[in-house]
Amino acid sequence: MIVSLKEVKNYLRIDYDDDNKLLYQLIDTAQKLCAEIVRTEDLSVLENDKKTYKTAVLYAVAYLYENREKADHNEMKLTLRALLSSYRPEAF
Repeated sequence: MIVSLKEVKNYLRIDYDDDNKLLYQLIDTAQKLCAEIVRTEDLSVLENDKKTYKTAVLYAVAYLYENREKADHNEMKLTLRALLSSYRPEAF
């Protein structure tokens, strides 16, 4: 995991453990979304700039957590593409 549960809870300002299972699931989903956007299964591509990738994962987790009821996934993906565009290979 590129981000820990502790980092996510700090980012979201959560100080209780009730949602830990959900947060672990969202971390996994966020990492997979970011990998999909970068068009890779090998996340070592992002090792040179962990801060940017970590920011993208934290953003995705926060978006998914805070918008559980009615998330606009297109909006989220556009932001993730902007954050990760330098890692995304051209595809035609």
